[in-house]
Amino acid sequence: MSDADWQSQHVVFERQYWALLDVPVPVIAALNGHAFAGGLEMMLACDFAYAVPAARFALTEVTLGIMPGAGGTQMLPRAVGERRAKEIILTGRPFGAEQALQWGLINRLVAPEALMDEAMATASAICDNAPLAVRQAKKSIHTGLQTDLKSGLLFEIEAYNRLVPTADRREGIDAFNAKRKPRFEGR
Repeated sequence: MSDADWQSQHVVFERQYWALLDVPVPVIAALNGHAFAGGLEMMLACDFAYAVPAARFALTEVTLGIMPGAGGTQMLPRAVGERRAKEIILTGRPFGAEQALQWGLINRLVAPEALMDEAMATASAICDNAPLAVRQAKKSIHTGLQTDLKSGLLFEIEAYNRLVPTADRREGIDAFNAKRKPRFEGR
C-alpha cells in the first residue's frame, strides 16, 4: 500500500474505534482467543471485558515500525497505569489472560464454554436496570476520568439531576416501596 492508502485505510479504523467509544449503552467484550494490536485496542474501547484463560494479549505495533494508533496509548494507561502500559507498548511482548486480569485489563476469566453465557448474563442484568440511568452513569464515569475530581463530581450531580424528573426514577422508587421488580421504559 502507498502511504496515502495506508493512512486512508486507517481513518476507517479510527472511525470504528471512536464509534465504539461513543456507544451510549455498555459494550461488553468477550474474548475467546487472542487480542493483539487493533484487537486489543478494540477491547480497550469496550466498557469491560471477559476472557477465556487461554487468551493472549499484546500491542505489537512497535515491532512493526508503527505504534498503537487506535487509542492504545490513551486507553491502556487508564486501564493498567502508566508504567505497565509503557512496558506493554514499548516491548510489544504478549501476555496471558491471568496477567491481564491481575493488571485490571479484563474483568474476569471465564471457561470457554461459558464465555458467551456469562457475557449475556451480564448484559441481561444491565438491561434489567433503568436505561436512562445506565447511560447517564456510563457517561459520568467516562467523563469524570477525563477531568479533575471536582469537575467530575459536578458532572455527576448534573447527570443525576437529569434523572430526577424521569418516569423511570418514579417507577424505581414505587417498585422499591412496593417490594416488586421495576418495569422501566426509558422515559
